[in-house]
Amino acid sequence: MNKTEMVAALARKTEITQAKAAEVVDAIFSTVPGQGLIAGELQGGGEVSIGGFGKFETRERGARMGRNPATGATIQIAAKRAPAFKAAKNLKDSI
Repeated sequence: MNKTEMVAALARKTEITQAKAAEVVDAIFSTVPGQGLIAGELQGGGEVSIGGFGKFETRERGARMGRNPATGATIQIAAKRAPAFKAAKNLKDSI
């Protein structure tokens, strides 16, 4: 399911217009700073837990050595924060 299909399904399920459904999806999932609820919380160092579905969080990745596939040269890969999702037991069991 892509974003367009999600908007259409949300509009059908909740009996709202597709335009309003698109606003809702954007408000939750947008990655533009200050717009998306999930991304905004993660950018601030928080986490988003949705009962029965899962938890969005950030994880620290340490610096490590890597290899440039084109040249074979060894390179240093910097440490960074990365988004992560952990599925809840209910979601895992339903699949």
